[in-house]
Amino acid sequence: MEREKLGSRLGFILLSAGCAIGLGNIWRFPYITGQYGGAIFVLIYLAFLVLLGIPVMTMEFSVGRASQRSAARSFHALQPEKSKWHLFSYFAMGGNYLLMMFYTTISGWMLAYLFHMIRGTFVGLTPDEVGGVFGGLISNAPVSIAWMIAICAIGFIICAIGLQKGVERITKLMMSGLVIILVILIVRAVTLPGAMDGLSFYLMPNPAAIAEHGLGSVLYAAMGQAFFTLSLGIGSMAIFGSYLKKDRRLMGEAINVTVLDTCAAIGAGLIIFPACFAFGISPDNGPGLIFVTLPNVFNAMPLGQFWGIVFFVFMVFAALSTVIAVFENIIAFAIDITGCSRKKAAIINAAAVIVLSLPCALSFNVWSGRGDGWILDIEDFLLSNNILPLGALVYLMFCVSKFGWGWDKFTAEANSGSGIKVPKSIRFYLTYLLPLLMVAIFIVGYMDFFG
Repeated sequence: MEREKLGSRLGFILLSAGCAIGLGNIWRFPYITGQYGGAIFVLIYLAFLVLLGIPVMTMEFSVGRASQRSAARSFHALQPEKSKWHLFSYFAMGGNYLLMMFYTTISGWMLAYLFHMIRGTFVGLTPDEVGGVFGGLISNAPVSIAWMIAICAIGFIICAIGLQKGVERITKLMMSGLVIILVILIVRAVTLPGAMDGLSFYLMPNPAAIAEHGLGSVLYAAMGQAFFTLSLGIGSMAIFGSYLKKDRRLMGEAINVTVLDTCAAIGAGLIIFPACFAFGISPDNGPGLIFVTLPNVFNAMPLGQFWGIVFFVFMVFAALSTVIAVFENIIAFAIDITGCSRKKAAIINAAAVIVLSLPCALSFNVWSGRGDGWILDIEDFLLSNNILPLGALVYLMFCVSKFGWGWDKFTAEANSGSGIKVPKSIRFYLTYLLPLLMVAIFIVGYMDFFG
């Protein structure tokens, strides 16, 4: 069966960027930037994107395009005879399912909040009452599950329609809308009275913050954010490489995707901090920022309901772009392994993902005996602190080691077409220094989690 192809280079870039641009960009990056030194942190973060993110993404794209397979079968196609690299495919597939086991629940909350904004639920509520809306949403098992199922249904229906007519076309529309809304919200936020205080907190260099937390903590936070924001290590980028023609070199495409992802992350901070400081509301981290803090900001803002609707359309687009990209991976696994039709793969996996997502949704209510979201915390730890960093290391070693695909084959694929080449001068760095850096991320991640 001939491999499906994307209709355009723009579709490839927006699909890949849509996979990378997710909820973590919006509620984590702005907060840790302000916490760890503002502009200094941003510069360190950008350095790690160049040193770590772009090379590994180039490798994922290369493995996907050379094999013309998803992560379920790409290592089978490229590995040397009698080697065991293909065993990683099971971890890569598991990582995609694991990501959706908690991401669909959070994405469902986003869709629910868009509905609440349209209804005007938050208009006139006190801060405590706004928090009560979020508490009511996550503590009501049937309601939380219903919104999770809605997200799964939307994502798998789009994927079932087809690669070009469904996934590519809808993602293009959503990502274009996301960029337009991002710009509109930034302009609105930075022109609010008092917004400059928020911009100063966010972007002005703050050496005192580095002294407070320690340079090591700042470096690790920047390194971890640069690594995890791009969702590298589970083949989520490799699948789009398999849909790409050979007319473009892949490092240039990785740079384009990284730039889009970074602009979304930095842009989110340009919305959140000026708006919070303009109305004297302390910014939070994580779900509280989106579901409690910002609705209070919109309540204090002229035409707040309108701006709340616009913001949550933006958030739903960010969430769905990632959901659709990962669902496309999951469907591709089934097609590559069994040869079944796209629609059959979508139906079976929709049922599987819904069932697998139930524990996370229930851990905030029926199964909350160990604390709200304890299952989400476990799933996130398994993915973020284990599968992603180790998976990225596997892709790296597979592409540079003579016992894997090897440097020559990797660079031949990556440098096919026009655009920016993978230079020979970085071979030593990629082969010897970057693996040590990634092992350090893995070890420090464990120390940070248990410490």
